[in-house]
Amino acid sequence: MIGYYLHHQGSGHRRRATAVARRTRHPVTGLGSGPAPEGWPGAWVELARDDHPAVDPEGADVTARDVLHWAPLHHEGLLRRHRQLLAWLELARPELLVVDVSVEVSLLARLCGVPVVVGGMPGRRTDAVHALAYDVAEAILAPWPPGAHPRPDWPDRWRDKTWEVGGISALADAPAGGDVPAPGPWVDTDPGLESSRDDAPAREPGATGGGRVLVLWGAGGDPLRPEQLEEARAATPGWTWEVRGGGHPSSPDLLADLAEADVVVCHAGQGAVADVALARRPAVVLAQPRPFDEQTATAEALARLGLAATGHGWPAAGRWPELLSHARGLGGQGWSRWGEDAAGVAAGHLDDLADSFAPATPARTTGETRSAGHRAQERWA
Repeated sequence: MIGYYLHHQGSGHRRRATAVARRTRHPVTGLGSGPAPEGWPGAWVELARDDHPAVDPEGADVTARDVLHWAPLHHEGLLRRHRQLLAWLELARPELLVVDVSVEVSLLARLCGVPVVVGGMPGRRTDAVHALAYDVAEAILAPWPPGAHPRPDWPDRWRDKTWEVGGISALADAPAGGDVPAPGPWVDTDPGLESSRDDAPAREPGATGGGRVLVLWGAGGDPLRPEQLEEARAATPGWTWEVRGGGHPSSPDLLADLAEADVVVCHAGQGAVADVALARRPAVVLAQPRPFDEQTATAEALARLGLAATGHGWPAAGRWPELLSHARGLGGQGWSRWGEDAAGVAAGHLDDLADSFAPATPARTTGETRSAGHRAQERWA
């Protein structure tokens, strides 16, 4: 049995975890706020929220004097959340728990003697709080290719246990017949994704003077204002612009939309970048404000590897002709360096690690571990 804890902020953790969980040999139970992600393959334990009712960060000392990231004083939701986690760990006895991502949950599980795999994130992560989680983890699951984030400031003990598996796109795992992983904020769930899998022929870039721009914009970060889009259109005659998300209609078939685009414009979130990489489209990737500069780090990595034109925030109108030309010049085939079957690679690592811990726990059949997961779901939902 593998447990998979999903943080509730953003959709990237949920999409990535679903893609990986669908590929493991071991049964996987998910734990997180709200209902299970669309297409989740196993049991699910819905946890109490640790941010409702709202918290005053200063008055509640949420960082425990800078030792943790989120542990508000006297918060009923936090207490119940941790009680649910402990109850599930005791009942299910998982071989390991994947935590994407919470320092506090990583420590809680390890204090109970449960091996932990921590989700790696780009950006500045050498603070004392992240160090706690990385130090206690058996491995760090990094959803980017080897060399994308060199991490010269990381100690060898972290680098040696980091699995750089490549970008994990939930779209690559879309099975036939519906039941697909939960999409990002710019795309609706649609069972027809199979018709436009990554083995479909990619569209060649359009003529030099113009083409089709597909903008993928999600929740969080800077909103896409109508005047920004109009200014970009006016500055790029010959190009047609379509927007998915960010207050615009979402896509019923994201892979088909990506395949038809001459240039894709997206933010630098790990999931969005992995989706564009899967489709192998020329791209302009724009870093949005995020904690620890994680999107800035990703945009810088893409620029260094020569995979995409990049920027920070929405560019001024006058920059768009150059950015689109640069993206088209780079093309899309270089995206193959961002990862192949990353979800499968990650699942393989998790299965191997779970196998290595299996002898230390009482023998259980697959049916027994699945039943334990569902019992925990029923008892502590």
